[in-house]
Amino acid sequence: MSAVSEYAHNIKDTVSTIFEGMAVTASHFMRKPYTVQYPDRMPVRVQDTLPFRYRGILEVDLEICTGCLACERACPIDCIVIVADKDQQTRQLLLSQFDIDIAKCMYCGLCSEACPTGSIHHTTEFEGADYSLESLIRRFVKDPVIAYKAKKGPETDPRIAPILSRGMAYLDQWAQPGGEKPAGEEPA
Repeated sequence: MSAVSEYAHNIKDTVSTIFEGMAVTASHFMRKPYTVQYPDRMPVRVQDTLPFRYRGILEVDLEICTGCLACERACPIDCIVIVADKDQQTRQLLLSQFDIDIAKCMYCGLCSEACPTGSIHHTTEFEGADYSLESLIRRFVKDPVIAYKAKKGPETDPRIAPILSRGMAYLDQWAQPGGEKPAGEEPA
């Protein structure tokens, strides 16, 4: 093929591809525009359609947090900061700080997997946008809180029992077949 015929072939290809692209563009001028509604205008809230283990923004139930720092150690990017001190008089563990930096969090779920009571878990909330990085730090402890101490038998406090059972159900979802079950579960 000579240089002139190759040049003419390239021009023909260029013109045909330009017309193909313009045909697609022109077809959109003739179509009626439509808008896909944002999920809040759907008949069912998006949060209600998400599965139980959806990895949304992290939440902590301080009522069942043991202060073991397992979630802080499991976090690969150090977005969880916990300060737990032992009260010298009562010999109880006090949580004075439990912060999660949502801006750093990569929603991996490792902190939820490591928690022995299921107190830290992902919610179905996915709209976490904000105007400043400082407002993306979730501070769960306002005043020092006594850490939960697990009982040897079933939980007897009617206020704590439903929270603990929800946390244990969350943990049970992580359990692998043949693996170690969370504390408090009977092997089948």
